[in-house]
Amino acid sequence: MSPISALPLPPALLGESPLWHPVEQVLYWCDIPGHQLHRYRPESGEHRQWDFPSEPSCCVPLAGGGLLLAMRDGIWRFDADSGERSPVAPPPYDPAGERFNDGKVDAQGRFWIGTIDDQRQPRAALYRMADGSVQRMADGITASNGLAFSPEGATMYWADTKAHAVYAFDLDGREGSLSRRRVFQQFALPIAGQATTAYGGRPDGATVDAEGAYWVAMFEGQRLLRFAPDGKLLIELPLPVRCPTMPCFGGPDLKTLYITTARDKRPADELAAQPLAGCVLQLRVDVPGLPAHLAQLG
Repeated sequence: MSPISALPLPPALLGESPLWHPVEQVLYWCDIPGHQLHRYRPESGEHRQWDFPSEPSCCVPLAGGGLLLAMRDGIWRFDADSGERSPVAPPPYDPAGERFNDGKVDAQGRFWIGTIDDQRQPRAALYRMADGSVQRMADGITASNGLAFSPEGATMYWADTKAHAVYAFDLDGREGSLSRRRVFQQFALPIAGQATTAYGGRPDGATVDAEGAYWVAMFEGQRLLRFAPDGKLLIELPLPVRCPTMPCFGGPDLKTLYITTARDKRPADELAAQPLAGCVLQLRVDVPGLPAHLAQLG
């Protein structure tokens, strides 16, 4: 792996959900509290951003062009050329106390997306959008994160950040159904009075590489972890920021690992010591990632 650097851009408040667009060959990511979507073209260094009235939590590439944006006020189709968004589906929850969070597309073009409860209560859920309808597929969590699919598409990973747990499901590709929910990784909860530097963090966003290994960002843990499909820890990658949020693979060969990070509401002394907080980090890795699937609306 190469040394870690940052994209030459201003930091976000809460960078999230990086996406390497498989057609456009550009990097997208969201700044949730900043109400912004960003796009970066590594070849030229061009950077664009779009501002919205509602928090964008994630974006996915859409078959036929454009993006699907998951926001507090629903799911929207977004055209980056015009900057216009058009409604696709209303939020399947009360947006006064819940919002969409982490989302990914499976091999069949179904958009899977979880929610987060503003009061940090276990009222959040996982939804699946297919054929224009949004269906509740799993629940009982507080902060949905960590969505990723195994290379063959038979396993789906899903994390509850507050519970410090990553789950695995069997995914029926034809029916889009889930079964055999089990704990893939359980991390230690913080101990009262524990120093921040002693805390290992909690699972946030994740991705899977071409070997089927699961990479997860450990929020407040200042590290990225790579697990084999059987749960064995393969790599612990220290990071120069306390709060990484999600990795994704990009570049023409999918061997550039991009990592979004956060600075929102962090202590002043921490930010002074970690100037890259909120930036998008990058490094080169040996094992490539998998191309993002295109969402199908109908």
